[in-house]
Amino acid sequence: MENKKEKKPNRFIQSIKKKWLINGTRTLILILIILAVFVGINILMQKLELTPIDLSQEKLYTLTEESKEKVKDIEKDINIYFVGYQDGDSTLELAKQYNKANEKIKVEAVTVESRPDLAEKYGFENGSTGIIVECGEKYKVLTYQDLVTYDQSTYETIDIAEERLTSSILTVAEDDVPKVYFLAGYSDYTLSYGMQYLNVYLQNEIYEINSLDILSEGKVPDDCDTLVITSPNKDFDEITTNAIIDYINSGRNILWFNSVVASEQNLANVNKILAMYGVNPFEIGGIRETDSSKMVYQSPDLIMPEVSYHQITEDITDGLIFLNATKVNLVEDEELENLKVEKTEILNTSSSSYFRTNFNNTNDAKAEDEEEGPLLIGAELDKTIKDANEETGESAVVSKLVIYGESYFITDVPLSSSTQAPLVQYRQNKDLVINSIAYLVDRQEDITARKSTGTVTYTATEQENTIIFTIIFAVPVIIIAIGIIVWIKRQRKK
Repeated sequence: MENKKEKKPNRFIQSIKKKWLINGTRTLILILIILAVFVGINILMQKLELTPIDLSQEKLYTLTEESKEKVKDIEKDINIYFVGYQDGDSTLELAKQYNKANEKIKVEAVTVESRPDLAEKYGFENGSTGIIVECGEKYKVLTYQDLVTYDQSTYETIDIAEERLTSSILTVAEDDVPKVYFLAGYSDYTLSYGMQYLNVYLQNEIYEINSLDILSEGKVPDDCDTLVITSPNKDFDEITTNAIIDYINSGRNILWFNSVVASEQNLANVNKILAMYGVNPFEIGGIRETDSSKMVYQSPDLIMPEVSYHQITEDITDGLIFLNATKVNLVEDEELENLKVEKTEILNTSSSSYFRTNFNNTNDAKAEDEEEGPLLIGAELDKTIKDANEETGESAVVSKLVIYGESYFITDVPLSSSTQAPLVQYRQNKDLVINSIAYLVDRQEDITARKSTGTVTYTATEQENTIIFTIIFAVPVIIIAIGIIVWIKRQRKK
């Protein structure tokens, strides 16, 4: 049998053994060189300001492609000052990535002592921290509380730093910020009660959000780009009714959410407003589903609507969850034409759904006299107030109404008694309302499928943790240990 060819020893390894590890002093020098290289690489990485490796589950410390796309074309100089922040802070490191997306955006960590001009201008005192997003004379100041929200069911802190930073950058860079008003005084839900989560989401967008009490204002403000009306539970008074009619006749837009009607209501003025767009009064009753694929598990009143193609819904892929929805009743097409109203359907129920008017009937099966689906639960209605005039070059005046036969999906109402998570957080419920507002204020570029924010916790897997700690701690320790062992062995042989 032929002898196997002997494997030649690695010359580099042999050189290290003979020239370096055979001598204690040289071994120590080799260890110091290795440690110096290790430290040097870390310092170089910091100097280069490379994007840090993000091991959080929701990539909380990596700027999303969505944010990069939104800021990349800004042509104005934006300065972001992190007052009182230390280099290495995760939010500061996240913000530095905006500069890579757009060189016009400068990010700097400062102190009250180094920039007393900023401290005086924006009211910062010694020891205080905050973030200033500045573009010329326009600015926004963010505190830590602005960068987080809280999950009331788990009591976890939810990081929304990127959303707030991106919206602040876009807000100060914008010449005109859309203003959205929520009608107050006629609903159980307000931005501060029952729609707090929605309020947080809206604050992350590039809008100025306000509550509107028409009785005190006397009219809908001239700067209102969209008026939001949520489930009126009492009739509008004459002042409010006339103010809204004037608003419609000026060619401006309304977003309307209506919950299920459980009892007879006298809402003559509310129905007068709806009738301008060809919407009949909402009927007593609610929609139930029999198709198991179109409902939350064994919950006929928690339906998953069928989405029609529309600019509002083109990026909504994961679906929606509606609780106790009601149908949107429209007049016949001929009457819509007489009203100069054009209809576009957005959401419908499945053909297996039905409209229940008798709430005492607890049977999940459809009764013979109950209306069968599909049922309209979301639509856009465009009312032409004034036709275009080719001779004078005047454009048509059109008022848009986007209406949904559901309002719980935008509220803090929980999905069920077993969970405290609000309906607005499920699937893409929040995207539907925010996209609807973006559409009505004519900001189609803001219509998107938004990512959920994650909790501010370290979420690397066990395997990732092992790799990280091995690289950071174990490798240098092993090298030092090998050097010491070799040195001791050499000493004993002498």
